[in-house]
Amino acid sequence: MHPALSVIAFTVLSGAGYGLALVLALGHGNPAHLPTKFAWVTALVLIAVGLMSSTLHLGNPQRAWRAFSQWKTSWLSREGCMAVATFVPLTILAAMSILGDTFNLLLGYIGGIMCMITVYCTAMIYASLRTVPQWHTRWTPAVYLLFALTSGTMLYFAFFGREAGSDSNRIWVWLTLVFLVVTWAVKFMWLRHASAAGYGASSMESATGLGNLGRVRLLERPHAMENYLTREMAFRIARKHRERLSLIGAMLGAVLPFVLLVISLMVAPALGGFLQVVATISLLAGLFVERWLFFATAKHAVGLYYGGEEKLVPAE
Repeated sequence: MHPALSVIAFTVLSGAGYGLALVLALGHGNPAHLPTKFAWVTALVLIAVGLMSSTLHLGNPQRAWRAFSQWKTSWLSREGCMAVATFVPLTILAAMSILGDTFNLLLGYIGGIMCMITVYCTAMIYASLRTVPQWHTRWTPAVYLLFALTSGTMLYFAFFGREAGSDSNRIWVWLTLVFLVVTWAVKFMWLRHASAAGYGASSMESATGLGNLGRVRLLERPHAMENYLTREMAFRIARKHRERLSLIGAMLGAVLPFVLLVISLMVAPALGGFLQVVATISLLAGLFVERWLFFATAKHAVGLYYGGEEKLVPAE
């Protein structure tokens, strides 16, 4: 699949925003303190920017409102409806903190649950697609939820890293280290599924309906030039680039944040807080690489009409 930057930004930024909002909605951070107020604003901005960037991938962004009408059958519509609904409790909680220095735990729990439901709906947009076997697995929503939770927890450090060295900060660091390990373990399980999925149960024989005649292979391309399907659905990435980007994503998103967080527990509070912020930036950079590969390595079944595993378009 073609890795559209707008969709990558949408999934990474909104996921991080919902993760940060979840942490705040559970009552972490004093609502009267300035860092908490800035954290609420950042969470809402990340969510809003992520959602707005998703409309850039639409052929007619001005018609995005129509996506809300199919909520009974479409995960895209459900995600849109939940995103709008979730803004209500989150905005109220942010206003309570910014304007009144107060917090409501019940409303926080409601907002936190809605955050996770929204991220789940986003993940199911992809996990529900049987035509993309790499995505059609229970590991996809698990990966999205865990990355949102981990990135949100890491963003929390960006605002409260000044408290590095305190007992509460140490607890958060150890908790985040656990989140990192679990998240990337689940991501590894997703990668195992994706590498074995291929085109799933589909084949060139089933795609063309000519399986009863024997093995089918491409004699000539259906089109002399590239078209929408070859650009968007039959996108290919060279193996050497895929391996290099996978390594970069793992280093930025897993190894470096883990090492920096461990070191932050051993150094002076000021340096520890700085390292926690750097670890957060590294994780988000790694997430952009991971999400790019999530789309770039996916194989839509329509690619079978263009030769399947044969070279469809020049490797990027």
